[in-house]
Amino acid sequence: MKIETSHFGKVNDTNVNLFTLSNKEVVVKFTNYGGIITSIETLDYNGCVKNIVLGFDTLEEYLSEEYLNSYPYFGAIIGRVGNRIANSQFELDGKVIKVSPNRGTFQLHGGFVGFDKVVWEAKTFETNDRIGVELSYLSVDGEEGYPGNLQVKVVYSLNVENEFLIEYFAETDKATPVNLTQHSYFNLGEEQTIGNHDLIINSSEYNELNEDYIPTGKIVSVNQTPYDFRIKKKIGVGLEQLEMGYDKNYILNNLEGNFIKVGELSEEVSGRKMEFFTTEIGMQLYSGAYNPVIKVDGKDKFGPYSGVALETQHFPDSVNHKHFPNTILRTGEKYVQKTMFKFSNI
Repeated sequence: MKIETSHFGKVNDTNVNLFTLSNKEVVVKFTNYGGIITSIETLDYNGCVKNIVLGFDTLEEYLSEEYLNSYPYFGAIIGRVGNRIANSQFELDGKVIKVSPNRGTFQLHGGFVGFDKVVWEAKTFETNDRIGVELSYLSVDGEEGYPGNLQVKVVYSLNVENEFLIEYFAETDKATPVNLTQHSYFNLGEEQTIGNHDLIINSSEYNELNEDYIPTGKIVSVNQTPYDFRIKKKIGVGLEQLEMGYDKNYILNNLEGNFIKVGELSEEVSGRKMEFFTTEIGMQLYSGAYNPVIKVDGKDKFGPYSGVALETQHFPDSVNHKHFPNTILRTGEKYVQKTMFKFSNI
């Protein structure tokens, strides 16, 4: 296994690096700007290599107006709070906290400048069975409206078993909500869209949403709906039935925080398979209906349904639903969770 560091550019005169983790079969590239995973290269049936996540080769493309105007959060760390907060506010210990409304009336993925748009401190490491990078960031009291100084650490690592592990840690000096996730979009095949992908999700329920994709508070069964992936099914079947594709948080029934297998994504033509595991209690399935078409080297790239996101997380808008599992981190407590993607062939 090998780890490499190279210069990726600058953000506001701050140097940004690109890190490459590689073994004999998998190459993972990411930057400390937003913790963005730019590329994951894996082998198909015939030993051919392909990048299976949506991303760019240069920092300038991530900072471009064209990309940010239709911002899909390609590959980024999301925080302090992933997904939506209704009306950009919540009550905490008897006080109404107002956070930045970056999507109309609600907040999405941490605000105008969330963890996806900051430069993280980075430190590489190697152990007997794993190589990786520890990313750290101090989110100061009041940032995007959130209370408390939040010290965050995210660790990306790879082992010889083709397991890419993401570990999240956080501590605070004042009570604050925390719900971190990772926003990579996967496309395991050679087609422009992910309709031909087979998906399994070990979940029988999801959060009912309103017109703004914010939970109503009701938990709904997947039975006899396009959202049922308990048995392997092509994503394209649901895309034909749903006007805007998939954008739902699945309930994983994992309140104990065990490290469980959530499901599998595979593509039969290429033969690539990805299993995913987490300690989290939910996972957002987003099929990328709003992914923009962007010019890259003079050619149209990406577009609707060009990749599928599998965002392990607590439930959206948990701060406004008392019966949802808690997302408030308090002084003296430690936020710890992990998610893993394992790459192989069918």
